[in-house]
Amino acid sequence: MSLRVNEIFYSIQGESTYAGRPCVFVRLTACNLRCRWCDTEYAFYEGETLTVEQVLEQVRAHKCPLVEITGGEPLLQEDVHPLIDRLLAEGYEVLIETGGSLDVGGLYPRVVKILDLNAPGSGMEHRNNLDNLRYVDRKDQIKFVVADRRDYEWAKGMMAEHALAEKVQVLFSPVFGELHPRELGEWILADRLPARLQIQLHKYLWDPDQRGV
Repeated sequence: MSLRVNEIFYSIQGESTYAGRPCVFVRLTACNLRCRWCDTEYAFYEGETLTVEQVLEQVRAHKCPLVEITGGEPLLQEDVHPLIDRLLAEGYEVLIETGGSLDVGGLYPRVVKILDLNAPGSGMEHRNNLDNLRYVDRKDQIKFVVADRRDYEWAKGMMAEHALAEKVQVLFSPVFGELHPRELGEWILADRLPARLQIQLHKYLWDPDQRGV
């Protein structure tokens, strides 16, 4: 069992309801989407092949109970499932961040799914797999990345159409450098939207272009 791994690093979790917590990130190589604002294009192709045990050894070395598997798109690699199984068996709290185009139904129920719904501004709206909404619950999170008012209105409509706030935690994240978080916050407040505004905290703590943070 092996995985193509772009990087493994220890940092402050910058997004989701886990923002601010120390976390080990396992970033896998390859992605089937090309979102306009992607900030990890280096993960499309760069990486090395590691066995699941080698990944676990690196994770253990950081002595941190929270692990996020991300990408790229982590669900492109079948051996991500044995990795998750081993992490859970060793007592880790496991998050997986996925672009929302691939089926999440096979993930272990204890894994926290952070699932993107791609707004029109991403250029990937047509790749959203809405069947995935059957597999999320209150521990899981739906993330909308918002570039402008059009994206916001689309996301708000999706929330209403699928009653998302009743099923899952909903996150609204402004595109870094394009939409000021304050403006997005004002829209959420004006609409009394049952969603959480999130910023990419790591981009405020460190250089936005720095890897491994």
